Amino acid sequence: MMSRSKKIDKTENVRYPIIEKRKKKHLKIFREEDRFIRDAFEDKDWHQIKSSDSWAIFKIMSEFVDGFEKLAKIGPCISIFGSARTKEDNKYYQIARKIAALLVKSGYGVITGGGPGIMEAGNRGAKEARGKSVGLNIQLPFEQENNIYIDTDKLISFDYFFVRKVMFVRYSQGFIGMPGGFGTLDELFEALTLIQTKKIGRFPIVLVGADYWNGLKNWLYETVFSLEGNVSEGDFDIFHIVDTPEETVKIINDFYAKYMLAPNF
Repeated sequence: MMSRSKKIDKTENVRYPIIEKRKKKHLKIFREEDRFIRDAFEDKDWHQIKSSDSWAIFKIMSEFVDGFEKLAKIGPCISIFGSARTKEDNKYYQIARKIAALLVKSGYGVITGGGPGIMEAGNRGAKEARGKSVGLNIQLPFEQENNIYIDTDKLISFDYFFVRKVMFVRYSQGFIGMPGGFGTLDELFEALTLIQTKKIGRFPIVLVGADYWNGLKNWLYETVFSLEGNVSEGDFDIFHIVDTPEETVKIINDFYAKYMLAPNF
């Protein structure tokens, strides 16, 4: 006779399908990470190296070509960075949504990372205001699926983060940083570094949410600048910290008013 414990074990997958699905998902991610680490130490012959790297080059080239062809025609746009984990009832979701709508009314299109959270809010605000809504999606094992508010002809998916970041920088006339995690910080510091080193123009960078960003600014000023001297005091003029959608868009509009420039669509 089958014991009671045996029956429970047998029906566990039925009783807890969501938990089992998550376990399998995380196990798959772990195996992928393990494979990447093992591959880095594996001895390869010249044929394997040449074959693998050659295919990677073609894939990278194809992503650049696809991005350049689609984005070259979009006109002036502002990029909105932020967390994929932000829920619709979060105040920053609603702020990002309003910022996007105000940008459209000022004549700009909106570029986001194409995923959920803040990215969805940005695309949603642009779509609701009948503006251009661009999504640069990244293929990830979790979190990232493109949102439904992106214009169908302006959704581009990438395997490589660095190709995606080139598209953000090349086709944006300004950058807005909403609260986010490592990915958001990566994108923001990419823009900050390129402006600091004069590799791109001094496009406006606005960080939204003083409570969120002031801690980072204080650390940069007190430790990175004052204590270690690793940046210049003038580098803090590259970005602004504000709290409202109106302040955010005003900074961008005022910046371009100085040059007597305005969006052309």
